[in-house]
Amino acid sequence: MTRYVALLRGINVGRHNRIPMATLRELLEGLGCTAVQTHLQSGNAVFAPPQRGPGTPAAVAGELERVIAERLSLQVPVLVREGADLRRVAAHGPLADPDFDPSRLLVTFLSGPVDRERLAGLDPTAYAPDRFWPGQQEIYVYCPDGVRGSKLRQEFWEKRLGLIGTARNWNTVRKLAALVATADTP
Repeated sequence: MTRYVALLRGINVGRHNRIPMATLRELLEGLGCTAVQTHLQSGNAVFAPPQRGPGTPAAVAGELERVIAERLSLQVPVLVREGADLRRVAAHGPLADPDFDPSRLLVTFLSGPVDRERLAGLDPTAYAPDRFWPGQQEIYVYCPDGVRGSKLRQEFWEKRLGLIGTARNWNTVRKLAALVATADTP
């Protein structure tokens, strides 16, 4: 059975945009999604898409954004990926070095494909010691000195690429990929 992963941007950080995970599960179930599981409090959910109506990742994302706005009066960008796509992201991380700190590797998931032409002219040395690698619909960013002071946060990529983004650390990406793989096992 196909699984999707919903990634909500900017919830449960500070006092604003609070969405309990039980509420997120209820909202997804209300859209006809089944087998809904959440991970952490930062807006990650794994689920089976609705059997009726538009069930594409983009349609589910749009419906979830609409329902959050109507029921919770919050404007929250939502990205939905197929489980296979999330597993691809987790399998193709750029750092094979076992000594890297996975909490300092971020994946910024994007609402569309990475336009390599819009990355032209970026001088990687200007962001050192941070490093980045473009993927298909994601940017991998390694911040050895910590994420907080990095210039390569999701806002940077949104502005540069003209897309919506939401970032997850490598541990979270791997855990979500494992949840999808477990759910996809017959």
